[in-house]
Order: sequence, then C-alpha cells, then structure tokens
Amino acid sequence: MAEGESLETVTEHERILQEIESTDTACVGPTLRSVYDDQPNAHRRFMEKLDARIRNHDREIEKMCNFHHQGFVDAITELLKVRADAKKLMGQVSDTNRRLQDAGREVTAQTEEVIRCRVQQRNMATTVEKLQLCIPVLEMYSKLKEQLESKRYYSALKTMEQLENIYIPRVSQYRFCQIMAETLPKLREEIKEISMSDLKDFLESIRKHSDKIGETAMRQAQLHRTFNSAVQKQVTLTCAKPLHGLNGRTPLHHNGLNTEEAADEDDTDDEVLTAHDLVDFSPVYRCLHIYTVLGDRETFENYYRKQRKKQARLVLQPQANMHETVEGYRKYFNQIVGFFVVEDHILHATQGLVTRAFTDELWNMALSKIIAVLRTHSSYCNDPDLVLELKNLIVILADTLQGYGFPVNRLFDLLFEVRDQYNETLLKKWALVFREIFEQDNYSPIPVENEEEYKAVISRFPFHDAEIEKQQFPKKLPMSQSVPQIYAQVKEFIYASLKFSESLHRSSTEVDDMLRKSTNLLLTRTLSSCLQNLIKKPHIGLTELVQIIINTTHLEQACKYLEDFITNITNVSPETVHTTRLYGLSTFKDARHAAEGEIYTKLNQKIDEFIQLADYEWCMSESDGRASGYLMDLINFLRSTFQVFTHLPGKVAQTACMSACKHLATSLMQMLLDSELKQVSMGAIQQFNLDVIQCELFASSEPVPGFQGDTLQLAFIDLRQLLDLFMVWDWSTYLADYGQPTSKYLRVNPSTALALLEKIKDTSKKNNIFSQFRKNDRDRQKLIETVVKQLRSLVNGMSQHS
Repeated sequence: MAEGESLETVTEHERILQEIESTDTACVGPTLRSVYDDQPNAHRRFMEKLDARIRNHDREIEKMCNFHHQGFVDAITELLKVRADAKKLMGQVSDTNRRLQDAGREVTAQTEEVIRCRVQQRNMATTVEKLQLCIPVLEMYSKLKEQLESKRYYSALKTMEQLENIYIPRVSQYRFCQIMAETLPKLREEIKEISMSDLKDFLESIRKHSDKIGETAMRQAQLHRTFNSAVQKQVTLTCAKPLHGLNGRTPLHHNGLNTEEAADEDDTDDEVLTAHDLVDFSPVYRCLHIYTVLGDRETFENYYRKQRKKQARLVLQPQANMHETVEGYRKYFNQIVGFFVVEDHILHATQGLVTRAFTDELWNMALSKIIAVLRTHSSYCNDPDLVLELKNLIVILADTLQGYGFPVNRLFDLLFEVRDQYNETLLKKWALVFREIFEQDNYSPIPVENEEEYKAVISRFPFHDAEIEKQQFPKKLPMSQSVPQIYAQVKEFIYASLKFSESLHRSSTEVDDMLRKSTNLLLTRTLSSCLQNLIKKPHIGLTELVQIIINTTHLEQACKYLEDFITNITNVSPETVHTTRLYGLSTFKDARHAAEGEIYTKLNQKIDEFIQLADYEWCMSESDGRASGYLMDLINFLRSTFQVFTHLPGKVAQTACMSACKHLATSLMQMLLDSELKQVSMGAIQQFNLDVIQCELFASSEPVPGFQGDTLQLAFIDLRQLLDLFMVWDWSTYLADYGQPTSKYLRVNPSTALALLEKIKDTSKKNNIFSQFRKNDRDRQKLIETVVKQLRSLVNGMSQHS
C-alpha cells in the first residue's frame, strides 16, 4: 500500500517538474501551490526530487561546455591576428580621405556660391512678381485700418467687401492673406459690436434727454394754445409769424398779438430746442446702414424695437410719490412726450426702422398704462388745486401728442373721471368750509345799524322783504350770519368747478350740465350732510334749531338765484330741454324737517329732565292744595320756549306744542302706572290731579296760536278721565257704560284702571288693618274687591277676544 502511494507521488512530482521547465515563470504559481496541497511530507520529497533534477542539468551543461571549448579558443586566436591588419587598413583609408577632402573643398565652395546666387536671383524675381500682386491687398487693408480708426465703419465695410471679392482671391495662397481673410469676419463682428455699443449709448442718451425733449414739446404746445387764445381775442390780424414745433411736427402761427406778446414769443423762438439739438441721431442712422450692409437689418430692427419697448415700460413706470406734487406729474408727462417725439422722428427720418403700426402699438400700450396710473394716483390726491393742475397737464399732454399724430380721445375721456375726482376734492374742501361757517355762527338774526351794513348784506345774499325794508335802523334780518356766507361759498364752488371745464373743448350746454351736476352734489350731499351733522350736535339747543329752520328757509328761496348765476356764466337758457335743475329745494327741506324732528326730540328730552325731578309722596293722606313745583317750572319753560317759536312756520310750532303736550301726558301716565310703584293713596291721586289741572290750563291758554277749540287739551284726555273715575269713584257708571260710544270714561282702559286700583287697594289694606271692624271701611274694601274682579273679567275678555 505504501509502495503504491510512493510511486504515485513520484509520478506527480515528475509532472510538476516538467510543467515548471516548460511553462513561463509568471504562471508557475498554481503549479507550485499544488505541491503544498498534496500529502504531508510531499514538499520535502519534492525538494529532494528538484535537487536531483538540478544536479542532472548541471552535469549536462558541463559536458556541453567541455565539448565546445576548443573551438572557442581557436576563434579567439584568429580574431587577434585580424586586428593588426584592420588597424593598418584604417590608417590608409583615413589618409586617402584627408587628401580628397583637401582637393574638393575649394571646388565645393565655388559651386555653392554659384548655386546661392542663382537661387537669390530666382527668389528676387519671384518676390517682385508676387509683391506686385500683394501690394494692392496690403494697401486696401491699410486703408481699412485707417477707416476703422476714424470710425468710418460704413466705408470700412465697403473696403472689406472689395478685399474679399477682388484682392484676396488673387493672393489667397499666402499665409498673411489667409490670416487677413480670417480677420475680416472678426472685424465685421467688431464693427457690429461697436455700432451696437453706439446704439446703446444713443438709447441711454435719449432716455436721459426724454425729459428735456418732452418739456420743450409740451411748452410748444402750451404756446400754441396761448396763441390760439390770443387770436380769438384779437379783432384785427396785424401780423403772422410761424413758430416751428419740435422736429417740424407742430406748426404754430402768431396772429394778431400785441407788440409785447410778439417780442416775448420771438425770444421763445430763439430758445426753442429741437430733438436734433438735444440728441445726436447719427448713431442710429449709422448702425442701421451697417446692419443693412451686413445683411442683418432685421436683427437690428428687432433689437431696436425690443429695447424701445423696454424703455417705454420704464418711462411709463411712475414714482411712488408722484401724486404728492404737480412736478411729479409734469416730469412723468415730459418723459412720455419725449419718448414719443423721438419715435416720431425716427419714424419719419428712417425707412422702416419703426413703422406706424409699431408706434401705434407702443402708444396704445402707453395710453392704457397712463390711464391706469393717473386713475390710481389721482385717487390719492386731496388737494383740488393739484387736481386742477393735473387736468391742465393732461390737456397739454393730449394736445402735444395729438400734434404728432397720436390719437388722444381716451385721454379726454379720462378727464371726465379726473373731473369727478376734482369734484370730490372740492366737496371735501367745501365740507370743511361749511363746518367752519357753522361753528363760527352765533345763530341769531343779523343786526344792521345803518343803510351801508344793510346793502353789504344784501349784496352777498339775495334778500328782499318789504316789511323789514320799511323798518327803521337799527333792525335785524331774520337769518343768521351763516346764510350769506354759505350762499357766497356755493358761488365760489361754482367758479372753482368751472375752472376744470376750461380747455376741454366742450360745448356750453355740456359745461352748464357739469356745473349744475356738481352744484347739486354740493347741495344734496356736502351741505346736506353738514346740516344734518350740525342739527345732531349736542350743544345745539332749541334756539339754535329754530334759527337753523329759518336759515334753511331763506337758503331754499335763494336756489333760483343760483340757477340764474349758472345761466349767466354758461349762457345756456334754463328752458333748454336737457338742462339739469338744482336740487337745493329738497336739500333744505330735508334739513328743515330734520331740525323740526330734533326740536321735538329735544323738547321731549327737556320734559323728561323735569319729570325726573318729580318727588311725589305716594302714600300721603291728602294733597298739598297746590301743584307740584317741578310741574310749574316745566310749564314756565314750555311757555318761554314756545314764545321763541313765533318766527317758525305755524305748522311747525303747533306740531312741536302738540308733541310736547302728548309726551308730557304720556310721561305722567307712565309715572302713575310704573310697575315699581306698589301703593298709591287717594291723597296722592288728588295731588296728581292738581298737576294735571295745571297742564290742562296750559293747554287751554293757547301757548301757540292756530289750534281750534280744545284740540290741545285732548292730549290730556286719557289722564283726565282716569283721574275723574278715581276722584268721583264712579265705578258703577264706568262698568255700566263700558264699550258704549257715549261713555263718560271712554278713554279709560280696563287694564289701566285695574293697575291703578290694585295700587290703591294695597294702600287701603295697609291703612285699615285696625279699622276693619268699621262698617264703612268694610263696605269700601268689599266694593274695591268687587270692582277688581269685574275689571279682571273685562281684561280677560279683551285678551280672549283679541
């Protein structure tokens, strides 16, 4: 068994050695690894086998070396013999070469000189020939450089074209021509960039000068308006001198101006600057020609239009505080006008760089933006003078741009919106004026000491009263000082409103209509609101309210004079079909009605104040025999108050008196039936009856004339019948006649009688605790209980019936 394994191992080692001998050394790793993968001690046996193989190879090598050693020694010996002969031959060859070189050196030098001269001669001839072809190219290129340095780019482009088409093709084989040909496109691009840079500088320049250009153009338009106004006012045409507008687009003519005006306008002519004076347009012309020559005109046009659109958007963007001063609006308009003056000049000075369609598109975009901006900023303005100046600027803006062919109808339409804003600011301003007038008024008739003072008042206010005119001085006019002041301020408002209508190219009828509508707003909204607020103020008493009613009556009568005033201004007959009427009548009537209502309210409040002073002893055994002090004070107050009402219309005074009496009767009834009042004695009823008698006496004394019969006394009829029922203790009659039209106590409600009777019943019980054994008291108590039951049945029947 061991012998078999040993034989197998020997065979494997032989195979490994053969692989090592026949295989590349880089691949022997796997083979050697197999030695270590075999049985234990296989490595040692392999090393022994390897040593044996090495010894065999060493023996073979030694045998081979011994076999070839003699031949190697013979070869070395022969080589040593040849070396001496080789050295001798080498010396002979070197000597021969030296002599040959010495002999041919002179011939070679002469030959090379001849060749060199002939080559030079040929090169010179060729150079002359080629230079004759190259010199024109170089001259043209030098000319090109000079043109570029002198910024004659258009000529430079023409020179480039000649170089490319004529000169360079003749000498295209030379390197410098190739470089030149490669440089020309770069020069073209450089020219394009330079011209584009000039264009950008031009665009920046016109952006900076747009304000000045626009200012000049708008000043020209304003002069034009001045001249037209002067022409209309002159009767005789004395001279005619043209005034040329910016770029010749707005021709103006002097006709019939006086010497001083003409001199002023001559000075203005000398100072007028055109767009050419302010801006150099040559860069845009030059750039246009350059791009046209380069065949890239469309790119230039698109770029120019795109940049101008961007500039238009910047120009149309207002400053945040533009609405604060008129200078902000003026600067904004100057920039806009300057922008479109330049565009108009470009439109007419170039062929197709901008078109009418493009300028119209720009203008429509600008117009929409302008209108939106003005709507927004004008809404912030609270100063009517500033709004008026804004209107004048808009008119000049419209006239200026209209002179350059731009449609401006939408701007004039915008002026109607600005007019509404102007009216709103006027209304706010006049509201303050009216409030100040009302605050400073003393609400007493105007005293006049002499004829001069009287005429001074009627010169400000149309007042005519035959009776007052007959009176001797000093005398008093019925209205207070605020009336002529209000009338004068309404006229001032009409003048202020008229200022906005100037220069709007509107007919007299339209102006008349605008004046009447704005005046109506002043009367129906502003003045009416001020009057209503005045009437509601706590410090305005009854005397002031009476004077306010008188004042509104006179202002109402003066409305027809305001209509005549507007008619005289506009020369439009009030009989015209579409003439608007003034609504002042309704304004003053409403204010008068509000004042009347406030009189009624304040009277009732004053009555309530007196009622609160009442201090009845509801359990008193008998009355004092005289009316209460608070009631007598109240009646005296009412008498003095109604004496002040003598200047009021009769109906107002009567209504106030009736309202006061009804409120007094209602308050007294509520006091008697107050739920917090639990007990009432017959003595208190008697005292209360004395107070009601005083009220009836006051009503019968006719504190205000005009009442028929006992109309005013009827205000206390409910109280009178109720008190009579309890004073007489006539329950049998009341219960028997209840529901009959002829009943003596028709105005006494069962629930009212029941409420008061229960208060008296409780008092009787309290006072008669120890008197219940007296027959009269027992009978009275039984009667009260019986009446209470019957009244309750009547009340229940009424509730079921309802």
